[in-house]
Amino acid sequence: NRGIVVNDTMQTYDPRVYAVGECVAHRGISYGLVAPLFEMAKVCATHLANFGIGLYKGSVTSTKLKVTGVDLFSAGDFASGEGAADDGREEIVLHDAVGGVYKKLVIKNDKIIGSVLYGDTADGSWYFQMLRDGKAIHEIRDHLLFGQDSLGNTGHLGQDKAAAMTNEMEVCGCNGVCKGTIVKAIQDQGLFTIDDVKKQTKAGSSCGSCVGLVEQILASTLGGGYAPPSTSKAICGCSDRNHEEVRKEIRTHKYLNIPDAMKGMSWRTPNGCATCRPALNYYLISTWPHEAVDDPQSRFINERVHANIQKDGTYSVIPRMYGGVTTPDQLRKIADVADKYAVPMVKVTGGQRIDLLGVKKEDLVNMWEDLDMPSGYAYAKGIRTVKTCVGSEFCRFGTQDSTAMGIRIEKAFDHMWSPHKFKFAVSGCPRNCAESGIKDVGIIGVDSGWEIYVGGNGGIKTEVAQFLCKVKTDDEVLEYSGAFTQIYREEARYLDRTVHWIERVGLEYVKQRVLEDAEGRKAAYERLLFALQGAVEPWSERVQKRAQHKEFEIISV
Repeated sequence: NRGIVVNDTMQTYDPRVYAVGECVAHRGISYGLVAPLFEMAKVCATHLANFGIGLYKGSVTSTKLKVTGVDLFSAGDFASGEGAADDGREEIVLHDAVGGVYKKLVIKNDKIIGSVLYGDTADGSWYFQMLRDGKAIHEIRDHLLFGQDSLGNTGHLGQDKAAAMTNEMEVCGCNGVCKGTIVKAIQDQGLFTIDDVKKQTKAGSSCGSCVGLVEQILASTLGGGYAPPSTSKAICGCSDRNHEEVRKEIRTHKYLNIPDAMKGMSWRTPNGCATCRPALNYYLISTWPHEAVDDPQSRFINERVHANIQKDGTYSVIPRMYGGVTTPDQLRKIADVADKYAVPMVKVTGGQRIDLLGVKKEDLVNMWEDLDMPSGYAYAKGIRTVKTCVGSEFCRFGTQDSTAMGIRIEKAFDHMWSPHKFKFAVSGCPRNCAESGIKDVGIIGVDSGWEIYVGGNGGIKTEVAQFLCKVKTDDEVLEYSGAFTQIYREEARYLDRTVHWIERVGLEYVKQRVLEDAEGRKAAYERLLFALQGAVEPWSERVQKRAQHKEFEIISV
């Protein structure tokens, strides 16, 4: 069984025990969504209250993936393949590879039984409503994939989807909220924002897939009194200021610590929250290096203890190996340390380093002392690795000494903090063995010098770096890439990767700042070098001052 087996009254094998939610298996199905949980709870409540009238017959579900930049919606039974095709189902598919749009509707007996939408999910709620209602689609089949806007004269009448809905139609499946409930709340309680509607009606407060429709209802109900939300969102609920405004205030008033910044900007909460504190801390130390107070308690656990926490509460330790180059002595140290602390796994990473996994927190400082190697910052919102190939020193295809270039960059920019993790790569020729094309800064050796690419990453959505410029000398590589890095550090929002920042400001803006403004480029590079002056190596600092770092000690009970 997939969970605790329950019947239609939500009763288990033990008649005294009822169960609801994702822990149960009802008619062989387990639901991991909130909407079925509420439906189960309603049925269960009637029996707990001794009414004994509720029966749960299963749920038709829909969900939207909550990952930034990935629009994905699914509903019902959208399975395909040989086994699924035997029951008379059909598929209608639209696939626009260039536009990044995919739509699939599964039809059976002239009714929608499932749907998958990627890239364009605007009509998800409409398809889901037809699925739940069991509405026949033969009259609109030819236009079905093109959405509700393609039907009838709705567009000519200036109506949106919200205006065409009846008050009884459900908007939020998770919380069972219909259009009429939302409209009444807006009119009776004077609601003007999406957040107000969420608080009063719960619509849009769970999976978020209906937020766009809720906003349409808000706009159509308020008419001219509706003001669309700003495209630049506030840093969090503790303040109305967005990231750019917070940065400007820190520069203008020279705030040097979090309490002063919060007080000066009239923060709503005295201590902030887990969203704004790390951002404020980064903005302070990046704006006023060597002056602002770095608050460890405003950093995530990984940055506080300078190691990556794992799912079992242990940590991983990754020492720095400049340019991916190591020595026999370093390897012997790593092997001895792994034996001494009974490390469960020793793994070579994709960043050309060695990872010691499963280290106990109380062993971290002693392990760092035994290793006697610098931190690899594998846990940091900062410089991670500079990946290299062997380059011209050994490779018969190499045109430039990529290994030496990578080591020089990694040593120059070591200990650098940034809005998000930051990765370099240096390839000795256009064969690109170091994967420079998917790094925040990628450098590729050519016969005439070096090509510099920016804005790549290999995360959830792989992004190919864009060509920035070509330079001749190693010094120019450091200056141009350093200037780009510093401008990103000073202007990007906290938790923005370089690709997101470039998407917002545009590559032309980056080129203007780095290529066309020579004085500005040199000044930005100098600011980066100044910020890194006197940087403290965190592992050795913890070893030297271990008595001051009580968090690494075992608490005796």
